[in-house]
Amino acid sequence: MALLPILKYPDPRLHKVAVPVAQVDDRIRQLVRDMAETMYAAPGVGLAATQVDVHERVVVIDVSEDGDDLLVLINPEITWKSDELIVFEEGCLSVPGVYDDVERAAEVKVTALNEQGQRYELEADGLLAVCIQHELDHLLGKVFVEYLSQLKQTRLKSRIKKQERDALKA
Repeated sequence: MALLPILKYPDPRLHKVAVPVAQVDDRIRQLVRDMAETMYAAPGVGLAATQVDVHERVVVIDVSEDGDDLLVLINPEITWKSDELIVFEEGCLSVPGVYDDVERAAEVKVTALNEQGQRYELEADGLLAVCIQHELDHLLGKVFVEYLSQLKQTRLKSRIKKQERDALKA
């Protein structure tokens, strides 16, 4: 297994739309293992393949307390969202150190393939529902900060540019 480099916002590759996985094979299973290892090491609760510069529809999530309940979503599709909304403070491995409130559906249903290529359906609420929506946004080329006000986005980009300049001086 290998730790994969995580793209950092505002890298334009984060905005590429992921394509469906044609076949769940050993290459995809290895990608899932590497993504899981990367997510746990970061540490995070979710990681989309887009974030590691692989533009295929693969997501790993683990919102358990002990980090021992890995959920693999290959070619995931949200088939239903509740009308009820919830606000969660979100963060992202591609936008380190930034946390802000985002409003999303309180419950979702999703269909996906597991690492054996078998289709399954999942109903989720709370943190898991939020995480699924967050990670599936990555597959569509969307980063959570795009839900924030234009002012917050501008300030964030300015702060990141300043950090990059400071890093070059060091």
